[in-house]
Amino acid sequence: MSSLAKIPVTVITGFLGSGKTTLIRHLMTNANGRKLAVLVNEFGSEGVDGDILKACADANCPEENIVELANGCICCTVADDFIPTIENLLARKVRPDHILIETSGLALPKPLLKAFDWPEIRSRITVDGVIALADAEAVANGRFAPNPLAVEAQRAADQSLDHETPLSEVFEDQICCADIVLLTKADLAGEAGLAAAKRAIMAETPRVVPMLAVTDGAIDPQLILGLNAVAEDDLDARPSHHDSDDDHEHDDFASVVVELPEVTDIEALVRAIGRLAREQNVLRAKGYLAVAGKPMRLLVQSVGERVRHQFDRPWGSAPRRSKLVVIGERGDIDEAAIRAALDISGLDISGLVV
Repeated sequence: MSSLAKIPVTVITGFLGSGKTTLIRHLMTNANGRKLAVLVNEFGSEGVDGDILKACADANCPEENIVELANGCICCTVADDFIPTIENLLARKVRPDHILIETSGLALPKPLLKAFDWPEIRSRITVDGVIALADAEAVANGRFAPNPLAVEAQRAADQSLDHETPLSEVFEDQICCADIVLLTKADLAGEAGLAAAKRAIMAETPRVVPMLAVTDGAIDPQLILGLNAVAEDDLDARPSHHDSDDDHEHDDFASVVVELPEVTDIEALVRAIGRLAREQNVLRAKGYLAVAGKPMRLLVQSVGERVRHQFDRPWGSAPRRSKLVVIGERGDIDEAAIRAALDISGLDISGLVV
């Protein structure tokens, strides 16, 4: 690569549990000789996605090229985290051919795009494209809003009402900023669900955006990398609910980190995690768990009531430490209720992290 050529950056955004990490794992294992670097931004202080991706590190994307930004939403910590991290990557003897950024599920992509105009980096990197992931099954059922039926009833009754919720605004900002929308969990949504999701997204986008159905992150990298969108120069075409704001706050959301003992009954814990969405309005839960008698760590991820789990790799010399990060809207997150739902009263739980 010429030292004068700008390094392309793909911003991968999407609501909680939409499949961003799964997509990046697929891109890492199908790099076709391309040298990659990955920036992972977690909501809250405890990262899980970075560990998942580091397990997939290889010669094209070594572990040192996978960087976690865990000090807050990337669009709010540009000067402190994002710019120095990019500068460090660019200063390496072997520079990456392409940089992937996995934003927090609560991040607004447009403020991040504005950061690419910072003098320190604007001549050296460019936004190749913004890829927004949307859980097709969830979107088809309106679950990107806490209560879509009530929202629509309010809209129909009085158009002057401020009926937007923080969740719907985040979703719409991510979709409106995208160059391509990937409809994930396509196998769960089915044809009818995919069609409904496309209609819902088309109703929110000011321009025609390609939408592709994806299962388990499997997509030809040529379809989403090398778009040459130069998105940092195309901000006016990417409207946001927060265009008039100097920044945005995440006071609407909170996370709790739950420390657990070794699990003896996986299915019982999975059922308990599923109940968190139904009874405590939890949006997302994810973490690694130690299972009694098993040398492998158990990766657990949930979106709403849908919980997925799998053994991903041996603990090795790492401490068999079980933790679960639970994310929800502030006011819905009840630490005591979460402890009771998981039947772990008396164990160490960190405070709320915003």
